Order: sequence, then C-alpha cells, then structure tokens
Amino acid sequence: MRKIQLLALLLVLANTLFGQQASLYEKQLFVVGDDTLRCRILTPLNFKPGAKYPLVVFLHGAGERGDDNEKQLTWGGSLFADSVNRMKYAAIVVFPQCPANSWWAPLKREEKKDSLGAFRISSDSAMMKPLQLVLQFIDTLVKAGSVDSRRIYVGGLSMGGMGTYDIIARRPELFAAAIPICGAGDPNAVKKYRKNLPVWAFHGSADNVVLPSNSRLMVGLMQERKMKVKYTEYPGVGHDSWRNAFAEPELMEWLFRQKLSK
Repeated sequence: MRKIQLLALLLVLANTLFGQQASLYEKQLFVVGDDTLRCRILTPLNFKPGAKYPLVVFLHGAGERGDDNEKQLTWGGSLFADSVNRMKYAAIVVFPQCPANSWWAPLKREEKKDSLGAFRISSDSAMMKPLQLVLQFIDTLVKAGSVDSRRIYVGGLSMGGMGTYDIIARRPELFAAAIPICGAGDPNAVKKYRKNLPVWAFHGSADNVVLPSNSRLMVGLMQERKMKVKYTEYPGVGHDSWRNAFAEPELMEWLFRQKLSK
C-alpha cells in the first residue's frame, strides 16, 4: 500500500511540475486567411526589446495532435523551460501544434512493410499545410526583429522527426541545426539539404513503431555527402528514445553553439 501511495504522490508531483513549466509557455494563435496554427511560446528570461535571440522550433509526435494548444508540450517542453537551461541558453522556443487530421510531413502508410517499415515520405509532394504555417510563422518572427536569423534550430520526435527531415529540405538555407528523433525521411531529399547543416539524429534500436533503419538510412546518406551529421542509437530502447535524447548532457550545448556562417 505504501508503494502505491508513493507512486501516486510521485505522479502528482510530476504532473504539478509539468503544469508549472507548461504555464511558462504563452498560448498564441497564428492566423493566415482561413488557417490557424496553434503555438506555445517560451520567451527568454529578462527579455530585452531590440535584442536578438536564437529561435528553437520543436515539432511534436502524432499523439500530441489536436486543437487544445497544450498536448504539444508533453515531450520536450520541460527541457527548454528548465531554469538552468533558460539561464544558460536564452532563446525563443516555439512548440506548434498539428491538427488531429493532419501531419507535419507528406506521409503515406504502405500495407506491405519492408526493411523501413510501412512509412513513406515524399518531399516532392506538396508541403503539408501545418508545416507551411510553421515556416510562415518563423518568417514572421524573424521580421519582427527579435530572432537571430543565424541561429534558428528545428527538431522533432516521431512524426515531428519526419517533419524535421522534411522542413530542412524545403528551406535548406534557414536552419542552423536540426535534431530529428526517432523519425523517418525521404532519402531522395537528402541532396536538397544544405551540405554544411549540422544534424544530430537519435533512435532506439528496439523501436518497432518507426524502425531505426529509417534513421540509419538518412544518416548514411548524409555521411556520404560529407555533412556534419551525428547519430546516437540507444541499444534496447523502443520508440520513446526522446527520453534518452533529452537527457543527453551535451545536447543543449551542441545545439546552441551552431550558427549559420555569414
């Protein structure tokens, strides 16, 4: 009984902590015509008007889709809201939310699986509307004057990892670094990536939702192009490899030291 009570207490504390950190992210609606992108935005501590800050855009997974403008913070939100990280890495952080009936990347599921599983992504297809809105929102933030255009970073997990691979093909000149986690991409799009784009990809070796062969393929192709790519695969870890990635002690330092050359 004591173990059950302790577990319940820990769950309550974890939910309270998440709620406190989530409250640091302001709710925003980005409206373009008849389309709306729901976002949560974390601004730097001691924000100074006129100063320019790095921008981090993080794309959530399929399970966090919707219109509540909350679920997208489930994974990763606490990493950037952590007090130490906010003090060390002053940045504007955006967590957009994809609608329930859509995707970040043009994704198809094939009935017949092979070594890559059932997912297929084509960057030759039209960009998905939610990702279009993300890019338009980034451009709007840059024009507003508070974003350092040389330090715009993108990352995502699962469906968001797929969106990360897709967005760096759509706007290769925009991003200073990318962190796709347990994602999949279009291997034919790698040739569109900016050759000096730093990418750190992550996957679990036991992932049976998005097979690790997807990351291995994308990383291998980037290595062939002599890109600045790192790959971390966690032995025995399933689809939730984002937990391991967020715990990487060098992740934040690696991300924020990347900068576009003039």
